[in-house]
Amino acid sequence: MSTTQFDVSTILLDKVADWLTQTSLAGENLETIVRGFCERIAAAGLPIARVNLSFSMLHPLYDALGFTWKRSSGMSVEGYRHDPAGKPERFLLSPYFYLLSNNLEHLRRRIDVDGPHEFPVLDELKAEGVTDYLAFLQPFGGQSTQGMMGSWSTDGKEGFSDAMIAALLRLQNHLAVAAKMAVLGKLADNMLTTYLGGNAGKRVLNGQIRRGDGDTIRAALVMGDMRESTVLAEKEGRQAYIDTLNHFFDAIAAPFNRGGGEILSFMGDGFLAVYPCGRHKDPSKIACQTALNAVFKAQARVAELNKERRSDGLGDIRYGIGLHVGNVMFGNVGLKDRLTFSAFGSAVNEVQRLQGLTKKYSREVIASQAFATYCGGDWVTLGEEKLRGVGQKVTVLLPKSSEQTAQLDDAYDQVTYDGLSDAEQVMLLHRDGKTQDRRPMIDKFMQ
Repeated sequence: MSTTQFDVSTILLDKVADWLTQTSLAGENLETIVRGFCERIAAAGLPIARVNLSFSMLHPLYDALGFTWKRSSGMSVEGYRHDPAGKPERFLLSPYFYLLSNNLEHLRRRIDVDGPHEFPVLDELKAEGVTDYLAFLQPFGGQSTQGMMGSWSTDGKEGFSDAMIAALLRLQNHLAVAAKMAVLGKLADNMLTTYLGGNAGKRVLNGQIRRGDGDTIRAALVMGDMRESTVLAEKEGRQAYIDTLNHFFDAIAAPFNRGGGEILSFMGDGFLAVYPCGRHKDPSKIACQTALNAVFKAQARVAELNKERRSDGLGDIRYGIGLHVGNVMFGNVGLKDRLTFSAFGSAVNEVQRLQGLTKKYSREVIASQAFATYCGGDWVTLGEEKLRGVGQKVTVLLPKSSEQTAQLDDAYDQVTYDGLSDAEQVMLLHRDGKTQDRRPMIDKFMQ
């Protein structure tokens, strides 16, 4: 049947629009919305072979989130990280760049069987049997730096009919509204997770927002701190020191933010991590062993970092880590109109003082007797110490050297990313520019 005779059912398409409204009100995530939308327009009879959608995100790590749905294989999802390196020629030759360069909202190209095409991506789509391609830019309104970019592709013999294009443009608006709601929800989740941590962020989103709201949990505790940071700051200068501090945290703190652990807070040049556990022996043992394994990984990572610094003519970074286990109060404290979600209590104070004892004993890691007992393994007793605020002396111990300390976990290796996709490059530009005037964006990109 020719697409010029294709009958688009407005009843079925209205059902898709209604579904988008319902998912927005229900607070569904972006992936659910995109997947459900693509499956529903295909089920409604639109001969869509491929849908590509990218959404700009306000996120400390990612610039955009991309979805590619294919009728033959379903949907794939990819997060796009910002890369300050040079821009690939592929993007400069893409339909998306053409949209931005010419201040356009839509671009349609029929894909001929013979001969090369204006945009390289069309040759790739031709190999997949695509006959017609429609790209678009959909801002989220006003001066918003967030929006949706994407394309529709069909493998219908006659390409898109006017009725199909009209249907897609109408549904595109409904999709943009649903996506905007999901992006705003994701933004809140991203910000709280990044600045408060995963567990604390969920607690705040679930309603623990009043001063005094909180719980008491049991956890293995890790307190880490950089040594001689003041000297480094004066020697390296502001920006170099900030870079050094971030490299230090990348090396030492990352192992404690996985495997059940969570960085609760960064305090100047130090951090506090917790491994929540049950109140019985076995959960406490698992939490302490997991924390100690993370310590070994952190030591190897910092050793690798210092190796790189020495090759650059820089001095080693020194540090101290304290280990403890106990009950932690976890909740909102501060002013009525300026709160922080944090951990506090005697166990937190004790692990901080244990970390400070690494200076006295010239050791990188010191643990309490309680931590060592739950953890098991080989330990060296360093002595007994009177910790401020603790009634009786505390035995402090050092973990014996392990083969694990020489192992560098794969996660330390610098993550490499493939060349940025067309959609990613566009979303970077779309994020940084204003929808009313895209020429400054293009000029900046071309520099």
